[in-house]
Amino acid sequence: MKRETHTSRHQETKPRQLAILGSTGSIGTQTLDVIRQHPDQFEARVLTAGDNADLLIRQAREFMPDAVVIANEDKYVMVCEALADLPIKVYAGAEALCGVVEMPSINIVVAALVGFAGLPSTIRAIEARKTIALANKETLVVAGALITSLAVANRVPILPVDSEHSAIFQSLAGETQNPIEKILLTASGGPFRNHTSDELKSVTAAQALQHPNWEMGAKITIDSATMMNKGFEMIEAQWLFGVAPKNIEVLIHPESIIHSAVQFADGSVKAQMAMPDMRLPIQYALAYPQRLTLNIERINFYELGAMHFAQPDTERFRCLAIAYEAAARGGNVPCVVNAANEVANLAFRQGKISFPRIAQIIDETTAKVPFSNEATLECFLETDREARIVAQALIS
Repeated sequence: MKRETHTSRHQETKPRQLAILGSTGSIGTQTLDVIRQHPDQFEARVLTAGDNADLLIRQAREFMPDAVVIANEDKYVMVCEALADLPIKVYAGAEALCGVVEMPSINIVVAALVGFAGLPSTIRAIEARKTIALANKETLVVAGALITSLAVANRVPILPVDSEHSAIFQSLAGETQNPIEKILLTASGGPFRNHTSDELKSVTAAQALQHPNWEMGAKITIDSATMMNKGFEMIEAQWLFGVAPKNIEVLIHPESIIHSAVQFADGSVKAQMAMPDMRLPIQYALAYPQRLTLNIERINFYELGAMHFAQPDTERFRCLAIAYEAAARGGNVPCVVNAANEVANLAFRQGKISFPRIAQIIDETTAKVPFSNEATLECFLETDREARIVAQALIS
């Protein structure tokens, strides 16, 4: 009997209809590249951007979505005029980001907005019962209990797009009955993994933005340098896979070939490996449970030769320890940490504070903002607002 291939099955189905929130960012542009490789499998029905109207216009003319959203309302007229000859609806503002995810034609919402700003639209997408391809880790960092309970109530799958969480997800395939003993969350260590504490005092944003392995947006690249990104990924893994933080171990792996792994009760470890390329986890989430062909570099084990592993230094990279402390305290503490980090991250990029000061500001903000165990959107919005005010005052 002839074996039916994934490709032949897919060609009989209607293309999956995507809303890409943050289409002009790193994840958004790479998602569009996946669509270019598989136009028979995926269609971009909604594209959104924060401020980059020029790129949004070019994307809209190429992919012909039903609608686009520019969050910066000052650029609404510019986008409207540029797309006036096309049957594309143009919207502007934060509320429009939430409204477009409810469009009946949408199957999958790619949540790729940066930071806390991605939370409201993700909630609306879950309530509209859209499959979530989650690239915005802050959504689960800030509101993990709320998001997971909403997903269960609405029977909505949350498919991870981060390379580390995708690796864990792939390693768990076929293991539903087997409890996880430990998650091994790999980290490149960023550009400063070999710097001393004294050397870190004088590093610049330009140096921090030179990531050795990945091409990412500015905010997440700085988070990688401080290792706050890995701390946030630990919190995200806690909610995605139901594993306690104490059973999630961060492992420095400079080559970024093993994207993460799972250890089971018998001592077996399953890992997912590939060359560093975000299009792979993006495509895996969009096509799940099928694997499609993907034009990316393959591993050459002969050239690779060896892989290296090390324990992270949480004294030099205090942000990782802060994330574990926030996960242990729970409540609104991760929300405070996220807000303070966004403020401090930006201040460092603007040259207003030193690299070590990022962690200090987060610590000081966490000490000043009152604790709350209320898992509601209103609580998180208020906590986020208050934490940003405190953090900004510490910088000023």
